[in-house]
Amino acid sequence: MNAATPPSDDPGAPAQPLFEARKKIYVRAVSGWFSTWRWILVWFTQALFYGLCWLPWNGRQAVLFELAERKFYIFGLVFWPQDVFYLAILLIIAAYSLFLFTAIGGRLFCGYACPQTVYTEIFMWIEEKIEGGRNARMKLDGQPVSARKLALKAAKHAVWIALGLWTGFTFVGYFTPIRTLANELRHFNFDFGPWETFWILFYGFATYGNAGWMREQVCKYMCPYARFQSVMFDPDTLIVTYDAERGEPRGARPKKLDRKAEGKGDCVDCGICVQVCPTGIDIRKGLQYECIGCSACIDACDQVMDRMNYPRGLIRYSTEHAMQAKWGRKEVFAHVLRPRTVIYGVILALIIGAAGVALSMRLPLKVDVIRDRVEQAREEDNGMIENHYRLQIMNVSEAAQRYAIGVSGLAGIDIESARIVEIPALTTQSVSVEVHVPPESGKKGYNRIYLEVKSMNDEKIAVREKTSFLIP
Repeated sequence: MNAATPPSDDPGAPAQPLFEARKKIYVRAVSGWFSTWRWILVWFTQALFYGLCWLPWNGRQAVLFELAERKFYIFGLVFWPQDVFYLAILLIIAAYSLFLFTAIGGRLFCGYACPQTVYTEIFMWIEEKIEGGRNARMKLDGQPVSARKLALKAAKHAVWIALGLWTGFTFVGYFTPIRTLANELRHFNFDFGPWETFWILFYGFATYGNAGWMREQVCKYMCPYARFQSVMFDPDTLIVTYDAERGEPRGARPKKLDRKAEGKGDCVDCGICVQVCPTGIDIRKGLQYECIGCSACIDACDQVMDRMNYPRGLIRYSTEHAMQAKWGRKEVFAHVLRPRTVIYGVILALIIGAAGVALSMRLPLKVDVIRDRVEQAREEDNGMIENHYRLQIMNVSEAAQRYAIGVSGLAGIDIESARIVEIPALTTQSVSVEVHVPPESGKKGYNRIYLEVKSMNDEKIAVREKTSFLIP
Protein backbone atom coordinates (compact mmCIF):
# COMPACT_ATOMS: atom_id res chain seq x y z
CA MET A 1 0.00 0.00 0.00
CA ASN A 2 1.53 3.31 -1.02
CA ALA A 3 1.91 6.09 1.51
CA ALA A 4 1.04 9.55 0.31
CA THR A 5 2.37 13.02 0.98
CA PRO A 6 0.15 15.65 2.60
CA PRO A 7 -2.33 17.16 0.14
CA SER A 8 -1.18 20.17 -1.86
CA ASP A 9 -2.91 23.54 -2.02
CA ASP A 10 -4.82 22.34 -5.07
CA PRO A 11 -7.62 20.13 -3.73
CA GLY A 12 -7.95 18.47 -7.12
CA ALA A 13 -4.28 17.47 -7.34
CA PRO A 14 -3.65 13.73 -6.93
CA ALA A 15 -1.61 12.58 -3.93
CA GLN A 16 2.03 11.89 -4.76
CA PRO A 17 3.32 8.50 -3.56
CA LEU A 18 6.38 8.48 -1.32
CA PHE A 19 7.51 5.20 -2.82
CA GLU A 20 6.59 3.04 -5.75
CA ALA A 21 5.12 -0.39 -5.22
CA ARG A 22 7.38 -3.09 -6.58
CA LYS A 23 6.64 -4.40 -10.03
CA LYS A 24 7.92 -7.91 -10.60
CA ILE A 25 10.74 -8.02 -13.11
CA TYR A 26 10.77 -10.87 -15.58
CA VAL A 27 14.37 -10.99 -16.74
CA ARG A 28 15.03 -12.29 -20.22
CA ALA A 29 17.95 -14.68 -20.65
CA VAL A 30 20.80 -13.37 -22.76
CA SER A 31 24.04 -14.79 -24.10
CA GLY A 32 27.19 -13.06 -25.23
CA TRP A 33 30.73 -12.16 -24.30
CA PHE A 34 29.89 -10.38 -21.04
CA SER A 35 27.33 -13.03 -20.08
CA THR A 36 30.02 -15.68 -20.50
CA TRP A 37 32.32 -13.79 -18.16
CA ARG A 38 29.55 -13.44 -15.59
CA TRP A 39 29.03 -17.19 -15.58
CA ILE A 40 32.76 -17.80 -15.37
CA LEU A 41 32.77 -15.65 -12.21
CA VAL A 42 29.71 -17.51 -10.92
CA TRP A 43 31.45 -20.87 -11.33
CA PHE A 44 34.72 -19.60 -9.90
CA THR A 45 33.25 -17.93 -6.80
CA GLN A 46 30.92 -20.82 -6.02
CA ALA A 47 33.59 -23.48 -6.56
CA LEU A 48 35.73 -21.47 -4.16
CA PHE A 49 32.99 -21.02 -1.58
CA TYR A 50 31.53 -24.54 -1.65
CA GLY A 51 34.82 -26.36 -2.18
CA LEU A 52 37.40 -24.54 -0.08
CA CYS A 53 35.99 -25.72 3.24
CA TRP A 54 36.43 -29.37 2.14
CA LEU A 55 40.11 -28.98 1.30
CA PRO A 56 42.37 -30.77 3.84
CA TRP A 57 45.64 -29.30 5.05
CA ASN A 58 48.09 -30.84 7.57
CA GLY A 59 45.38 -33.13 8.93
CA ARG A 60 42.86 -30.33 9.38
CA GLN A 61 40.55 -28.14 7.33
CA ALA A 62 42.52 -25.77 5.10
CA VAL A 63 40.36 -22.75 5.92
CA LEU A 64 38.71 -22.77 9.33
CA PHE A 65 37.80 -19.97 11.71
CA GLU A 66 37.71 -21.55 15.16
CA LEU A 67 35.96 -18.86 17.17
CA ALA A 68 35.78 -20.96 20.34
CA GLU A 69 39.54 -21.58 20.30
CA ARG A 70 40.25 -18.10 18.91
CA LYS A 71 42.33 -19.45 16.05
CA PHE A 72 41.95 -18.78 12.34
CA TYR A 73 43.49 -21.38 10.03
CA ILE A 74 44.22 -20.28 6.47
CA PHE A 75 46.25 -22.99 4.75
CA GLY A 76 49.70 -22.94 6.39
CA LEU A 77 49.01 -19.82 8.45
CA VAL A 78 47.43 -19.73 11.88
CA PHE A 79 46.19 -16.36 13.16
CA TRP A 80 45.46 -15.53 16.78
CA PRO A 81 43.61 -12.55 18.32
CA GLN A 82 46.98 -10.80 18.60
CA ASP A 83 47.18 -10.83 14.79
CA VAL A 84 44.30 -8.38 14.38
CA PHE A 85 46.84 -6.19 12.56
CA TYR A 86 46.53 -8.47 9.53
CA LEU A 87 42.74 -8.14 9.57
CA ALA A 88 43.14 -4.36 9.51
CA ILE A 89 45.52 -4.68 6.55
CA LEU A 90 43.04 -6.95 4.75
CA LEU A 91 40.26 -4.39 5.21
CA ILE A 92 42.50 -1.60 3.92
CA ILE A 93 43.41 -3.70 0.85
CA ALA A 94 39.72 -4.39 0.22
CA ALA A 95 38.89 -0.68 0.51
CA TYR A 96 41.64 0.45 -1.87
CA SER A 97 40.74 -2.33 -4.30
CA LEU A 98 37.17 -1.04 -4.29
CA PHE A 99 38.40 2.52 -4.92
CA LEU A 100 40.70 1.41 -7.74
CA PHE A 101 38.32 -0.87 -9.62
CA THR A 102 35.40 1.53 -9.22
CA ALA A 103 37.47 4.43 -10.55
CA ILE A 104 38.49 2.30 -13.54
CA GLY A 105 35.39 0.33 -14.43
CA GLY A 106 32.51 1.42 -12.22
CA ARG A 107 30.50 -1.29 -10.48
CA LEU A 108 32.51 -4.23 -11.78
CA PHE A 109 32.25 -6.04 -8.46
CA CYS A 110 28.47 -5.55 -8.36
CA GLY A 111 27.95 -6.84 -11.86
CA TYR A 112 30.21 -9.87 -11.79
CA ALA A 113 31.28 -11.01 -8.30
CA CYS A 114 28.88 -9.62 -5.69
CA PRO A 115 27.20 -12.51 -3.82
CA GLN A 116 23.80 -10.92 -4.44
CA THR A 117 24.44 -10.85 -8.19
CA VAL A 118 25.93 -14.33 -8.25
CA TYR A 119 23.10 -15.99 -6.34
CA THR A 120 20.47 -14.04 -8.25
CA GLU A 121 21.98 -15.40 -11.49
CA ILE A 122 21.84 -18.94 -10.09
CA PHE A 123 18.27 -18.60 -8.79
CA MET A 124 17.07 -17.09 -12.08
CA TRP A 125 18.71 -19.94 -13.99
CA ILE A 126 16.85 -22.46 -11.80
CA GLU A 127 13.62 -20.52 -12.32
CA GLU A 128 14.07 -20.55 -16.09
CA LYS A 129 14.82 -24.27 -16.19
CA ILE A 130 11.68 -25.11 -14.18
CA GLU A 131 9.14 -22.50 -15.30
CA GLY A 132 10.49 -21.63 -18.74
CA GLY A 133 11.63 -18.44 -20.40
CA ARG A 134 10.44 -14.90 -19.80
CA ASN A 135 7.19 -15.19 -21.75
CA ALA A 136 6.38 -18.57 -20.24
CA ARG A 137 6.88 -17.22 -16.71
CA MET A 138 4.71 -14.19 -17.37
CA LYS A 139 2.02 -16.43 -18.80
CA LEU A 140 2.25 -18.85 -15.87
CA ASP A 141 1.89 -16.07 -13.30
CA GLY A 142 -1.14 -14.74 -15.14
CA GLN A 143 -2.91 -18.10 -15.11
CA PRO A 144 -5.38 -19.10 -12.39
CA VAL A 145 -4.25 -21.58 -9.77
CA SER A 146 -3.96 -25.09 -11.17
CA ALA A 147 -2.21 -28.34 -10.34
CA ARG A 148 0.47 -27.64 -12.96
CA LYS A 149 1.11 -24.14 -11.66
CA LEU A 150 1.34 -25.33 -8.05
CA ALA A 151 3.68 -28.16 -9.05
CA LEU A 152 6.02 -25.84 -10.94
CA LYS A 153 6.05 -23.25 -8.17
CA ALA A 154 6.59 -25.89 -5.49
CA ALA A 155 9.44 -27.47 -7.44
CA LYS A 156 11.13 -24.12 -7.95
CA HIS A 157 10.90 -23.08 -4.31
CA ALA A 158 11.97 -26.54 -3.13
CA VAL A 159 15.18 -26.25 -5.18
CA TRP A 160 15.69 -22.68 -3.99
CA ILE A 161 15.25 -23.67 -0.34
CA ALA A 162 17.58 -26.67 -0.73
CA LEU A 163 20.26 -24.46 -2.29
CA GLY A 164 19.78 -21.84 0.43
CA LEU A 165 20.14 -24.43 3.20
CA TRP A 166 23.21 -25.93 1.55
CA THR A 167 24.69 -22.43 1.34
CA GLY A 168 23.98 -21.88 5.05
CA PHE A 169 25.46 -25.29 5.85
CA THR A 170 28.62 -24.43 3.90
CA PHE A 171 28.88 -21.03 5.57
CA VAL A 172 28.77 -22.60 9.04
CA GLY A 173 31.33 -25.15 7.81
CA TYR A 174 33.95 -22.41 7.85
CA PHE A 175 33.44 -21.98 11.61
CA THR A 176 32.73 -25.58 12.63
CA PRO A 177 34.66 -28.34 10.82
CA ILE A 178 32.58 -29.16 7.78
CA ARG A 179 33.24 -32.89 8.05
CA THR A 180 31.87 -32.92 11.59
CA LEU A 181 28.70 -31.28 10.35
CA ALA A 182 28.53 -33.65 7.39
CA ASN A 183 28.81 -36.73 9.64
CA GLU A 184 25.95 -35.48 11.78
CA LEU A 185 23.91 -34.81 8.65
CA ARG A 186 24.78 -38.13 6.99
CA HIS A 187 23.74 -40.17 10.01
CA PHE A 188 20.60 -38.06 10.45
CA ASN A 189 21.68 -37.07 13.95
CA PHE A 190 21.14 -33.36 13.30
CA ASP A 191 22.95 -32.84 16.58
CA PHE A 192 24.00 -29.32 15.68
CA GLY A 193 24.67 -26.78 18.38
CA PRO A 194 22.16 -23.95 18.89
CA TRP A 195 24.31 -21.33 17.17
CA GLU A 196 25.11 -23.70 14.29
CA THR A 197 21.41 -24.42 13.77
CA PHE A 198 20.58 -20.72 13.93
CA TRP A 199 23.20 -19.69 11.38
CA ILE A 200 22.41 -22.50 8.94
CA LEU A 201 18.75 -21.49 8.95
CA PHE A 202 19.41 -17.75 9.03
CA TYR A 203 22.00 -17.74 6.25
CA GLY A 204 19.91 -20.16 4.21
CA PHE A 205 16.81 -18.01 4.66
CA ALA A 206 18.78 -14.86 3.74
CA THR A 207 20.06 -16.52 0.55
CA TYR A 208 16.58 -17.73 -0.37
CA GLY A 209 14.93 -14.41 0.41
CA ASN A 210 17.51 -12.10 -1.16
CA ALA A 211 18.16 -14.05 -4.36
CA GLY A 212 14.73 -15.60 -4.79
CA TRP A 213 12.35 -12.85 -3.72
CA MET A 214 14.00 -9.48 -3.18
CA ARG A 215 16.59 -9.57 -5.96
CA GLU A 216 16.90 -6.05 -7.40
CA GLN A 217 15.41 -4.56 -4.22
CA VAL A 218 18.63 -5.44 -2.40
CA CYS A 219 20.72 -3.60 -5.00
CA LYS A 220 18.40 -0.60 -5.23
CA TYR A 221 17.48 0.00 -1.60
CA MET A 222 19.57 -2.09 0.79
CA CYS A 223 23.08 -1.89 -0.67
CA PRO A 224 24.87 1.33 0.39
CA TYR A 225 27.32 1.10 -2.50
CA ALA A 226 24.62 2.16 -4.96
CA ARG A 227 24.17 5.38 -3.02
CA PHE A 228 27.76 6.55 -2.77
CA GLN A 229 29.09 5.23 -6.06
CA SER A 230 28.78 8.69 -7.64
CA VAL A 231 31.46 9.94 -5.26
CA MET A 232 33.86 7.32 -6.63
CA PHE A 233 33.10 7.93 -10.31
CA ASP A 234 34.64 10.61 -12.51
CA PRO A 235 34.18 11.55 -16.20
CA ASP A 236 36.87 8.99 -17.17
CA THR A 237 35.30 6.03 -15.38
CA LEU A 238 34.22 3.21 -17.68
CA ILE A 239 30.46 2.78 -17.39
CA VAL A 240 27.72 1.12 -19.41
CA THR A 241 26.50 3.86 -21.73
CA TYR A 242 23.97 4.34 -24.50
CA ASP A 243 25.16 6.34 -27.51
CA ALA A 244 22.18 8.67 -27.81
CA GLU A 245 23.70 10.62 -30.70
CA ARG A 246 23.91 7.44 -32.74
CA GLY A 247 20.72 5.81 -31.52
CA GLU A 248 18.22 8.69 -31.62
CA PRO A 249 15.63 9.20 -32.85
CA ARG A 250 14.74 5.63 -32.10
CA GLY A 251 11.96 3.67 -33.70
CA ALA A 252 10.91 0.33 -35.15
CA ARG A 253 11.62 -0.29 -38.84
CA PRO A 254 11.90 -3.12 -41.36
CA LYS A 255 15.33 -4.65 -41.62
CA LYS A 256 15.90 -3.33 -45.14
CA LEU A 257 14.84 0.23 -44.33
CA ASP A 258 17.47 2.91 -44.99
CA ARG A 259 17.46 4.47 -41.52
CA LYS A 260 19.49 7.47 -42.61
CA ALA A 261 17.05 8.33 -45.36
CA GLU A 262 14.18 7.97 -42.89
CA GLY A 263 15.98 10.17 -40.34
CA LYS A 264 16.12 7.45 -37.68
CA GLY A 265 18.94 6.39 -35.44
CA ASP A 266 20.27 2.88 -34.89
CA CYS A 267 18.01 2.11 -31.91
CA VAL A 268 15.05 0.07 -33.14
CA ASP A 269 13.24 0.56 -29.81
CA CYS A 270 12.87 -3.20 -29.30
CA GLY A 271 13.10 -2.87 -25.51
CA ILE A 272 15.29 -5.96 -25.17
CA CYS A 273 17.90 -3.96 -23.25
CA VAL A 274 15.23 -3.33 -20.60
CA GLN A 275 14.00 -6.93 -20.62
CA VAL A 276 17.45 -8.36 -19.85
CA CYS A 277 18.26 -5.84 -17.10
CA PRO A 278 18.13 -7.51 -13.66
CA THR A 279 17.13 -4.21 -12.02
CA GLY A 280 14.58 -3.31 -14.70
CA ILE A 281 16.03 0.06 -15.74
CA ASP A 282 16.25 1.59 -19.20
CA ILE A 283 19.91 2.32 -19.91
CA ARG A 284 18.82 4.70 -22.69
CA LYS A 285 17.85 7.19 -19.98
CA GLY A 286 21.51 7.57 -19.00
CA LEU A 287 23.52 6.45 -15.99
CA GLN A 288 21.32 5.51 -13.02
CA TYR A 289 22.30 4.42 -9.56
CA GLU A 290 20.30 1.19 -10.03
CA CYS A 291 22.66 0.06 -12.81
CA ILE A 292 24.94 -2.65 -11.43
CA GLY A 293 27.17 -2.72 -14.52
CA CYS A 294 26.39 -6.33 -15.43
CA SER A 295 26.52 -5.50 -19.19
CA ALA A 296 23.55 -7.73 -20.04
CA CYS A 297 22.14 -4.85 -22.09
CA ILE A 298 25.38 -4.68 -24.11
CA ASP A 299 25.13 -8.35 -25.11
CA ALA A 300 21.43 -7.98 -25.95
CA CYS A 301 21.87 -4.82 -28.01
CA ASP A 302 24.85 -6.23 -29.91
CA GLN A 303 22.73 -9.19 -30.98
CA VAL A 304 20.02 -6.85 -32.28
CA MET A 305 22.63 -4.79 -34.11
CA ASP A 306 23.95 -7.97 -35.72
CA ARG A 307 20.49 -8.91 -36.94
CA MET A 308 19.97 -5.45 -38.38
CA ASN A 309 23.47 -5.40 -39.95
CA TYR A 310 24.32 -2.30 -37.91
CA PRO A 311 27.68 -1.74 -36.18
CA ARG A 312 27.93 -3.05 -32.63
CA GLY A 313 28.43 -0.70 -29.70
CA LEU A 314 25.19 1.27 -29.54
CA ILE A 315 25.32 0.30 -25.86
CA ARG A 316 28.89 -0.17 -24.73
CA TYR A 317 31.46 0.47 -22.05
CA SER A 318 32.64 4.05 -22.41
CA THR A 319 33.20 7.23 -20.40
CA GLU A 320 31.54 10.62 -20.23
CA HIS A 321 34.60 12.27 -21.76
CA ALA A 322 34.73 9.68 -24.53
CA MET A 323 31.08 10.19 -25.44
CA GLN A 324 31.48 13.95 -25.53
CA ALA A 325 34.76 13.91 -27.50
CA LYS A 326 33.75 10.93 -29.65
CA TRP A 327 36.88 9.00 -28.79
CA GLY A 328 37.61 5.56 -30.14
CA ARG A 329 38.40 2.51 -28.05
CA LYS A 330 42.14 3.27 -27.90
CA GLU A 331 41.61 6.77 -26.54
CA VAL A 332 39.10 5.47 -24.00
CA PHE A 333 41.45 2.88 -22.55
CA ALA A 334 44.39 5.31 -22.69
CA HIS A 335 42.54 7.50 -20.19
CA VAL A 336 42.11 4.62 -17.76
CA LEU A 337 45.66 5.34 -16.58
CA ARG A 338 45.18 8.75 -15.02
CA PRO A 339 46.57 10.28 -11.80
CA ARG A 340 43.70 8.99 -9.67
CA THR A 341 44.00 5.36 -10.73
CA VAL A 342 47.79 5.45 -10.69
CA ILE A 343 47.81 6.74 -7.11
CA TYR A 344 45.28 4.11 -6.03
CA GLY A 345 47.27 1.40 -7.80
CA VAL A 346 50.60 2.45 -6.28
CA ILE A 347 49.15 2.65 -2.76
CA LEU A 348 47.45 -0.73 -3.17
CA ALA A 349 50.66 -2.33 -4.49
CA LEU A 350 52.68 -0.90 -1.58
CA ILE A 351 50.16 -2.14 1.01
CA ILE A 352 50.01 -5.62 -0.54
CA GLY A 353 53.80 -5.74 -0.76
CA ALA A 354 54.23 -4.65 2.85
CA ALA A 355 51.63 -7.20 3.99
CA GLY A 356 53.41 -9.93 2.04
CA VAL A 357 56.76 -9.02 3.61
CA ALA A 358 55.19 -8.93 7.09
CA LEU A 359 53.65 -12.37 6.56
CA SER A 360 56.92 -13.83 5.27
CA MET A 361 58.80 -12.48 8.31
CA ARG A 362 56.10 -13.54 10.78
CA LEU A 363 57.55 -15.71 13.55
CA PRO A 364 55.60 -18.74 14.81
CA LEU A 365 56.36 -17.61 18.36
CA LYS A 366 54.82 -14.88 20.51
CA VAL A 367 55.89 -13.90 24.00
CA ASP A 368 54.24 -11.60 26.54
CA VAL A 369 56.11 -10.65 29.71
CA ILE A 370 54.12 -9.84 32.85
CA ARG A 371 55.79 -8.72 36.09
CA ASP A 372 54.65 -10.16 39.39
CA ARG A 373 52.74 -7.27 40.95
CA VAL A 374 52.34 -8.89 44.38
CA GLU A 375 56.03 -9.19 45.23
CA GLN A 376 57.96 -6.98 42.84
CA ALA A 377 61.42 -7.50 44.37
CA ARG A 378 62.95 -9.64 47.12
CA GLU A 379 66.43 -9.76 48.67
CA GLU A 380 67.68 -13.33 49.16
CA ASP A 381 69.94 -14.66 51.94
CA ASN A 382 73.00 -14.53 49.68
CA GLY A 383 72.37 -10.84 48.94
CA MET A 384 71.01 -11.36 45.40
CA ILE A 385 67.94 -9.41 44.29
CA GLU A 386 65.11 -11.48 42.87
CA ASN A 387 62.22 -10.38 40.62
CA HIS A 388 59.37 -12.61 39.48
CA TYR A 389 57.94 -12.68 35.95
CA ARG A 390 55.34 -14.66 34.11
CA LEU A 391 55.95 -15.43 30.45
CA GLN A 392 53.00 -16.16 28.17
CA ILE A 393 54.66 -18.21 25.44
CA MET A 394 52.53 -18.89 22.37
CA ASN A 395 53.63 -21.60 19.98
CA VAL A 396 51.66 -20.62 16.87
CA SER A 397 53.24 -23.30 14.69
CA GLU A 398 51.63 -26.66 13.98
CA ALA A 399 54.45 -28.65 15.58
CA ALA A 400 55.60 -29.01 19.20
CA GLN A 401 58.58 -26.80 20.04
CA ARG A 402 61.28 -26.70 22.73
CA TYR A 403 62.32 -23.21 23.79
CA ALA A 404 65.30 -21.95 25.72
CA ILE A 405 64.68 -19.02 28.06
CA GLY A 406 67.47 -16.53 28.69
CA VAL A 407 67.96 -13.10 30.19
CA SER A 408 70.37 -10.21 29.60
CA GLY A 409 70.80 -6.53 30.33
CA LEU A 410 72.70 -6.41 33.63
CA ALA A 411 76.03 -7.86 34.79
CA GLY A 412 75.64 -11.16 36.64
CA ILE A 413 71.97 -11.52 35.78
CA ASP A 414 70.68 -15.09 35.81
CA ILE A 415 67.55 -17.24 35.82
CA GLU A 416 66.95 -19.69 38.62
CA SER A 417 63.82 -21.42 37.29
CA ALA A 418 63.44 -23.72 34.30
CA ARG A 419 65.53 -22.67 31.30
CA ILE A 420 63.98 -25.15 28.84
CA VAL A 421 60.26 -25.50 28.20
CA GLU A 422 58.38 -27.67 25.73
CA ILE A 423 55.11 -26.36 24.35
CA PRO A 424 52.70 -28.38 22.16
CA ALA A 425 51.57 -27.13 18.77
CA LEU A 426 49.16 -24.19 18.69
CA THR A 427 49.23 -23.79 22.45
CA THR A 428 49.78 -21.00 24.93
CA GLN A 429 51.63 -21.82 28.12
CA SER A 430 52.38 -19.71 31.17
CA VAL A 431 55.92 -20.05 32.54
CA SER A 432 57.09 -18.55 35.87
CA VAL A 433 60.57 -17.08 35.82
CA GLU A 434 62.71 -15.89 38.77
CA VAL A 435 65.49 -13.53 37.73
CA HIS A 436 68.47 -12.85 40.06
CA VAL A 437 70.83 -9.88 39.93
CA PRO A 438 73.69 -8.79 42.18
CA PRO A 439 72.64 -5.53 43.88
CA GLU A 440 75.72 -3.71 42.60
CA SER A 441 74.88 -4.49 38.95
CA GLY A 442 72.35 -1.71 38.56
CA LYS A 443 70.99 1.47 40.01
CA LYS A 444 68.30 1.62 42.65
CA GLY A 445 64.87 1.61 41.09
CA TYR A 446 63.96 0.17 37.75
CA ASN A 447 66.58 -1.15 35.32
CA ARG A 448 66.08 -2.27 31.74
CA ILE A 449 66.56 -6.00 31.10
CA TYR A 450 65.66 -8.37 28.27
CA LEU A 451 63.99 -11.78 28.48
CA GLU A 452 64.75 -13.99 25.48
CA VAL A 453 62.91 -17.05 24.21
CA LYS A 454 64.60 -19.02 21.44
CA SER A 455 63.54 -22.18 19.64
CA MET A 456 65.98 -25.06 20.05
CA ASN A 457 64.87 -26.46 16.69
CA ASP A 458 65.43 -23.30 14.66
CA GLU A 459 67.70 -20.47 15.79
CA LYS A 460 65.87 -18.02 13.54
CA ILE A 461 62.79 -18.35 15.73
CA ALA A 462 63.60 -16.09 18.67
CA VAL A 463 61.82 -13.31 20.53
CA ARG A 464 63.51 -10.70 22.75
CA GLU A 465 61.16 -8.75 25.01
CA LYS A 466 62.24 -5.82 27.15
CA THR A 467 61.02 -5.41 30.72
CA SER A 468 62.18 -3.76 33.93
CA PHE A 469 64.05 -5.12 36.96
CA LEU A 470 63.53 -3.48 40.34
CA ILE A 471 66.44 -3.05 42.75
CA PRO A 472 65.24 -1.75 46.16
